[in-house]
Amino acid sequence: MSLKQTITHNLLNILGWRTKRHIVVIESDDWGSIRMPSKKVYDKLLRAGIRVDKCHYCMNDSIASEDDIFLLFEVLSSVKDKNDSPVVITANAVVANPDFKKIKESDFSAYFFKRIDEGMKEIKGCENVLSMWKQGQNEGYFRIQSHGREHVNISRWMYYLRNDFPETRLAFDYGVYGISTTITNEKRKSFLPAFDFENNQEESIANNIVADGLKNFENIFGFKSKSFIAPNYTWGKSLERTIANYGVKYIQGSQISRYRNAEGENNKCRLRYIGKRNDFGQIDLARNAFFEPSENQDKDWIDSCLSDIAIAFRYHHPAIISAHRVNFVGTINVHNRDKNLVLLKDLLIGIKKQWPDVEFMSSDQLGDLITKNNE
Repeated sequence: MSLKQTITHNLLNILGWRTKRHIVVIESDDWGSIRMPSKKVYDKLLRAGIRVDKCHYCMNDSIASEDDIFLLFEVLSSVKDKNDSPVVITANAVVANPDFKKIKESDFSAYFFKRIDEGMKEIKGCENVLSMWKQGQNEGYFRIQSHGREHVNISRWMYYLRNDFPETRLAFDYGVYGISTTITNEKRKSFLPAFDFENNQEESIANNIVADGLKNFENIFGFKSKSFIAPNYTWGKSLERTIANYGVKYIQGSQISRYRNAEGENNKCRLRYIGKRNDFGQIDLARNAFFEPSENQDKDWIDSCLSDIAIAFRYHHPAIISAHRVNFVGTINVHNRDKNLVLLKDLLIGIKKQWPDVEFMSSDQLGDLITKNNE
């Protein structure tokens, strides 16, 4: 870690809820979403001139198969904390993906989605994934929480589809919505921040979608999600009110998040810290450590993450680690999964060695602890 990064990490950890306990939370986004459907689709897009090889999400991220889940669970269950509890990943999941067939049949006049409990049954090797998620939750190493309904900004994406933008339409024809702005030749905003909005109408649509997502979450999993994280860390105040009405008490995210206040205003950066409360009594959970080896294979992620954790503990904060699903899936690139699972296990062993009294918690468990200690 550079001197500048060290100073920044220390400054960002000054504020926030404190505890002398060595608590580690691992938050993992994007479960349930279908970013790149297959290696075959990846190859076709690359041949068509879309530089999917320049985006680590397009190169590696897809639905997690039964094999992916099994191997991840093996690693998580192999390391125990001071209470003999396994490592737990907070798996932030969307509950739906676009229904490309129905959207096309409507000639792009309407949006349709397909819930994951239906869609996964149609994907070879994923038929039993939801059952495995629930098993992991019952056994204490996979805690499912809400990441919204789908990981796409419907208003924005549908506008580009209706207006026949060539790369957006080509990707659509292959069942892809998530072509990054860093690799597209189209001048546009990202389709991925599902709850960003440009006007009051889009804000209303976003709030209806997040409410529907939380209702579907409860229907699929049988419980309300206590915590929530918006795709791409982008949301507005009205969304906080909406999710509060559906039982969300804790908001995950980065220490600096993009916040939309009102129509016509640009997204503003907002400082967040662990334990900060908003106008609706919801508690912020802010990520202060990072394990994202898929993002940069040349970086020493174990050393970097251990340094992040050490800084958090120095200020008596829990360590909340960002570790997206892309790091643990091998549908497109099996080497990505296999290499990163080895790194994950080494990281967990390193945490246990350096802090033998470590306690692993999910995001909602940490939120409950903060709530209890503040009463």
